[in-house]
Amino acid sequence: MFDHIQQRDSRWVIVDLVGKGNRVRTVPIPSWVKVAIDEWAAAAAIADGLVFRAVHKGGYLNTHGSITPQAVRDIVKEYGAQLDLVELAAHDLRRTFAKLSHKGGAGVDQIQLSLGHASLKTTEKYLGVSQDLTDAPCDHLGLSLE
Repeated sequence: MFDHIQQRDSRWVIVDLVGKGNRVRTVPIPSWVKVAIDEWAAAAAIADGLVFRAVHKGGYLNTHGSITPQAVRDIVKEYGAQLDLVELAAHDLRRTFAKLSHKGGAGVDQIQLSLGHASLKTTEKYLGVSQDLTDAPCDHLGLSLE
C-alpha cells in the first residue's frame, strides 16, 4: 500500500510488511526504488491504495486487485529468459539481494531483518557464509598487549 511507504530516520522504508509466519517488519528501500514507485504511480495515475496492481491484457489497471504471486513468477521468468536464465525464480532474487548486500558490507543481522528470517542460521544459509579463521572478528578489535 502507498501509505506503507514512509520516511524513517531520513530514509525510505516499507513499514508494517507482513511476511511468513505473520512476522511484521520494516524494510529499507534505496532512493532509486522510491523514484521508480513515484514514476509508476504518475504513469498509472494512482496515489493511494495498492502499489502493485493487476494489469489486464488490454493494458488497463484493476483498481482493486493486487498483482498475484503467479504474475510475479511470470514476470521473473520472462525477464530471466531474456537474460538466458531460464531457471530463474522469484526466490532466487531474495538470495541475490542477500549475497550482494553482504558482499557490499551489510551486516548479517541487518540482512536477516530485511529478509524477515526468524533465525540467523537461515540467513547464513542464504549467504553461504562460514567461519573465516584467517580474517577473524577478533583481528579487528584494535587491541593489543603492550
